[in-house]
Amino acid sequence: MPKFYARRRLGFLAAFTGLIASAGLLNGPAASAALPTPVSAATARTYLSSLTVATEDRTGYDRDLFPHWITQSGSCNTRETILKRDGTDVVTDSSCAATSGSWYSPYDGATWSAASDVDIDHVVPLAEAWDSGADSWTTSRRQSFANDLTRPQLLAVTDNVNQSKGDQDPATWMPSRSAYRCTYVRAWVQVKHYYDLSVDSAEKSALQGYLADC
Repeated sequence: MPKFYARRRLGFLAAFTGLIASAGLLNGPAASAALPTPVSAATARTYLSSLTVATEDRTGYDRDLFPHWITQSGSCNTRETILKRDGTDVVTDSSCAATSGSWYSPYDGATWSAASDVDIDHVVPLAEAWDSGADSWTTSRRQSFANDLTRPQLLAVTDNVNQSKGDQDPATWMPSRSAYRCTYVRAWVQVKHYYDLSVDSAEKSALQGYLADC
């Protein structure tokens, strides 16, 4: 290839890469999301067998019944804490807002450079928890669930992926990145077991199927 055309090609590729980076999506080395390691597949299967199977009931649900993004330390709330935990080279301002960094979304394999492109997913959604027994909890327990940094319940992911998941359980939604599905269902079952939440029959069947492949 003549040098002139080679230089033009390299210039085009550099410009294209710059456009992608400026949009927030990076193709460089992925950061590593730091979800607390879930229980093993064998333990998850044992936990799943002990969960109550019940029909879900959303009567009375309101997201505000789960106080979330509470202050965790200093000026940092739960969202900001997870952004720092799950990101790489995260820089924050005096109010703890992330001003730069890199976030890898294990659900879809994308890496982002803008915190605004990242949501904090509740692995077991708030509405799903309500349907499964949280309707009888105190506000304090619902707050603990919505801001749980100890169990594998909160994870930084691509915002529109989180939005497409909504309040669905594994019978109707799973991460598109198949390599993460075992981690996801192990986390799901651990959270439901810890909080003594029920599963519906379709949800249990789906979880059994995924765990069998772990």
